[in-house]
Amino acid sequence: MKTLTHFNEKGRARMVDVSEKASTARTAVAEGVIRMNAETLSLIRKGRIKKGDVLAIADCAAVMAAKKTPDLIPMCHPIQISGIDVDFGFGKTIKNSASIIVTVTARCVGPTGIEMEALTAVSAALLTVYDMCKSIDRGMTIEKIRLTKKSGGRSGLWQG
Repeated sequence: MKTLTHFNEKGRARMVDVSEKASTARTAVAEGVIRMNAETLSLIRKGRIKKGDVLAIADCAAVMAAKKTPDLIPMCHPIQISGIDVDFGFGKTIKNSASIIVTVTARCVGPTGIEMEALTAVSAALLTVYDMCKSIDRGMTIEKIRLTKKSGGRSGLWQG
């Protein structure tokens, strides 16, 4: 059985010591979905949201959030991010509903992973879409934020 590494022998939270771990190239891919009215998605794609280019701003928010992850997640190590790619996909769901799927690929070289940065980036991108469109569609829902792939480090490749 695996043990939780963020607790010391007294049961107190701690930042894991990664000083003995080898630096390796690491990649994490995370995704999430925001569901909305089809009309809202149409306005986003046509660039007709009053606050501006929703996807461009959500892209910037994702990058900024990834860089700030250790400031938001208490036991997350500050790492040197090598690169972040943000991708937006579009989907149809049930009647009069549509969605944007945000996928973030984050990379680094170091002794610890980049999963939290990818997950934080997806979350910030989705929240930015919500913020920019809430005046016309308060019923948007954010869901399915998850890690889909990770590589590098001692555990190697993982896909979910």
